[in-house]
Amino acid sequence: MMKIGIIGAGGAGGYFAGRWAEAGLDVTLIARGEHLEAMHKHGLTIISLFGDAHIRIPVDSDPSTLASADIVLYATKTWQLAEAIQSSSPHIGPDTLVFGIQNGVESIDVLRSTFPERNVLGATCRIISFIDKPGVIRHVGVEPEILIGEPGGGDSERVQQLASTLSIGQKLSVILSPNIILELWKKFLFFAPVSGIGSVTRCTIGEFRAVEQTRELLAAALHEIVAVARAANIMLKPETADRVLDFIDTLPTDGTSSMQRDFSDGRRTELEALSGHVSKLGKTLKVATPVHDFIYQSLLPLELKAQSRL
Repeated sequence: MMKIGIIGAGGAGGYFAGRWAEAGLDVTLIARGEHLEAMHKHGLTIISLFGDAHIRIPVDSDPSTLASADIVLYATKTWQLAEAIQSSSPHIGPDTLVFGIQNGVESIDVLRSTFPERNVLGATCRIISFIDKPGVIRHVGVEPEILIGEPGGGDSERVQQLASTLSIGQKLSVILSPNIILELWKKFLFFAPVSGIGSVTRCTIGEFRAVEQTRELLAAALHEIVAVARAANIMLKPETADRVLDFIDTLPTDGTSSMQRDFSDGRRTELEALSGHVSKLGKTLKVATPVHDFIYQSLLPLELKAQSRL
C-alpha cells in the first residue's frame, strides 16, 4: 500500500489526511501545538458538506516518521514551506515524490531548491475549510479537489497512478493535469485579488463585490495578473479574468479568504506570496500593477507587525 505523509494539518492538509485515512489509505500527519494534542487524545473530526467523520489517524510532530513515505504532501502556509522542507528533507527517501498545495505560484521552485527535479510534482487544491477548534476541521464550501501534474507538462504514468490511488469520489477528487503550471496561475488569478481586496476593505466577498468602486478594483486586480502571467509566458487568456469575476459572483456572500482571516486575527499572512508577488514580478517584467501595489503597500505594516510577534 502507498504510504502518504502530510506536513501541515490545517484546513486543507487536515481535511485531505482525514479523508484518505477514512478511505483506508496509509497516512501519517505532521502537526503541532494544541491541534496535535487534540488529535492525539481524541482523533480527527471532519465536519463537511459531504458527510461528517471521526478518524483515528497517526499524527506526530517529528518529520522523521515520514522516512518510509512514498509521497509527501506539503500543506503548510507559503511562508512556512521553506522551514518545513528544511526540517523534513533529511528524513525523506531518495525515491519519494514531493509536492505542495500552497497558495501562490512558487511552491515548485521552493521544493526544487532542495529536492532533485525528478522527485518534484506540481499541485494545487480547491477547498474552503479551516480549523474550527483543535482536532476539528470544518469544510464549508467547494467540492474538494486536488490537481496534480508534472511541472514540465504532459501525462506521465506515475501521475496517472497517483491520481487514481488518491481520488476517493465526491469527498475528494484527485485529477491529473497535463498543464499544472497553468492551473496554479488560474487559482492564483482568483485567490490573490479576493484575498487582497477582502483584507484591505475588511468586508466579505458579497459586500465588496456589490460596491461599484471596489468591484472595479477587483476587476482591475484580475486583469493585472493576466497581464503579468502573459508577460511571464503563462498563457492565461485575457477573457479568463472576466470568467473569474463571474465565478466570484457565485460565491457565498459571507465568504472571506484565509489571508483576510489571518489579518483579522493578527497572524502572519501570505501577503508576500500573493499581491506582493504580483507587484514584484510586475516590476521585473515591466508590467504595471497599481492595484496590487496598493494592496501590498497598504497591508505591509500589518504584516510586519504580525511577524514581529513571532
